[in-house]
Amino acid sequence: MTNLKISGTHFTMNNNPIQLVSGAIHYFRIVPEYWRDRLVKLKACGFNTVETYVAWNIHEPEEGSFCFEGMADLVRFIETAAEVGLYVIVRPSPYICAEWEFGGLPAWLLRYPDLRLRCLDPLFLTKVDAYYDVLIPKLTPLLSTNGGPVIALQIENEYGSYGNDNLYLEHLRQGMISRGIDVLLFTSDGASDSCLQGGTLPDVFATVNFGTDPEGSFRKLKEYRPNEPLMCAELWNGGFDHWMKPHSTRDTEEVVEICEQIWGAGASVNFYMFHGGTNFGFYNGANHGAGAEAVYEPTVTSYDYDCPISESGEVTPKYHAVRNVLAKFMDIGDCQLPEPIPTQSYGAIRVTEKVSLMESLGTLSSPVVYPCPEPMEKLGQKYGFILYSTTVSGPRMGEELHLQEVHDRALVFLDGEFIGTVERWNPAPLKVDIPVGGAKLDILVENMGRINFGPYLKDYKGITEGVRLGYQYLFGWTIYPLPLDSLNSLKFKPIDKTGKSNEPNFYKATFEVETAADTFIRLDGWTKGNVWINGFHLGRYWNRGPQKTLYLPAPLLREGTNEIIIFELHSTDDFVIKLEDTADLGE
Repeated sequence: MTNLKISGTHFTMNNNPIQLVSGAIHYFRIVPEYWRDRLVKLKACGFNTVETYVAWNIHEPEEGSFCFEGMADLVRFIETAAEVGLYVIVRPSPYICAEWEFGGLPAWLLRYPDLRLRCLDPLFLTKVDAYYDVLIPKLTPLLSTNGGPVIALQIENEYGSYGNDNLYLEHLRQGMISRGIDVLLFTSDGASDSCLQGGTLPDVFATVNFGTDPEGSFRKLKEYRPNEPLMCAELWNGGFDHWMKPHSTRDTEEVVEICEQIWGAGASVNFYMFHGGTNFGFYNGANHGAGAEAVYEPTVTSYDYDCPISESGEVTPKYHAVRNVLAKFMDIGDCQLPEPIPTQSYGAIRVTEKVSLMESLGTLSSPVVYPCPEPMEKLGQKYGFILYSTTVSGPRMGEELHLQEVHDRALVFLDGEFIGTVERWNPAPLKVDIPVGGAKLDILVENMGRINFGPYLKDYKGITEGVRLGYQYLFGWTIYPLPLDSLNSLKFKPIDKTGKSNEPNFYKATFEVETAADTFIRLDGWTKGNVWINGFHLGRYWNRGPQKTLYLPAPLLREGTNEIIIFELHSTDDFVIKLEDTADLGE
């Protein structure tokens, strides 16, 4: 039996002192075929532990329907870590943040209008308990007390940055214990009075998260826990990107200096992230601060994070720098890296077929009729797009069209003609002229990712309040949910080269592969949309950047013919995409 214990101000394992050197790797951001590669690289860097969040929304995508297969095979990931020789820290909090859609909470929770998140609300706790009834029994055989690699579990995640309901935290703690969790339990919070007061329990090990000033952060932690080991549960050694913002990086020398301070103090650490991975599909999150100037900021598809292992698994200069400084403090042996994963440029691929969204509505969606333009969640929809259609009487010249609380980005069409975009972060009204006899109004809204941190977690999608011309609300809507979870019904036709389209279209291309290798999709000349490869949803692209390429892992390719589908919301200058052998995450 291997059991992590607290002995005064130090950790011990089998009565021997141990300093935890951990790195965060999220199984749900990596294709399973690459889990071992990333874990071996973590071990080769000298680390002894891997940490992962557990994303509730991938394990219970529909209420009462559970998934622990493929990229959601948490047990296999933990078992692989054990085979590599790593301890495992699991963070199965209902909420994880992680720049992940809704902070890992399942979108179906928002179907319950009276439900309160992350507190002792009986309805919320009922949903958490039902999830834990399925999740926790999968973890208990993997605990170190049962001969497995899992040495610690987190109760909640940075709770002090959200609330102060200690009874809620105690409910989660007791829920883990009653289901058989008998390893070290802990909390992780910012190094401030409010966070450490609101997010901790007196008899639960407390850690702090930070990116700078280890000395000051640990000093604050010691004020509350003078007789416990010091641990940084999240050392932010890189950074993530928002659309329309510069690419985020973290200077390697700064990271090295902070590591020297942490390890020199004998503290334990978890690198957040050690390997970031990808926000595949619609699973990227978003941020929204609480200040007067704060706006909604959606996260990009790449979660490279500028950390020691790149999005595509390459060892970076930061990796070697971190390993070199770690070697000053402990014996980590030789660096035995696996063979690099090959990349390949498959060249330019011409798109040959397309079909418009509007003519595909009948096969992609089952419309419903409501007086008001209701949000996705009321219709049981989680992700994707939603189209609102109504008829407006005329003449009404020089009116202003207001979309009240559109979440998150809307394309507006009048009698089939695109007239403008309304964005959550720039909700200016559109000027419209309604002719004699009236006009058909269509509004296509994109859910760009639910907020994952802060006070605005309850983030409904679509048009969440109403649509009005001037002061007059418009009623009588036909609504088309468009989750785009299957595109098999699309009826593609050869592209008409006579003109450039300015409406949402699906485009299709095929290409041949003799040997599958990692590659990167570049969409120069395209505007904004989503990409699927052989039915797998890679994620979003946008020419506003910073991200310029989408990572396509080799296991998603097949020898022979491969199919790419692009859902372009606006237009493209050229019906060509490129598959290159290097990533471009922007500047």
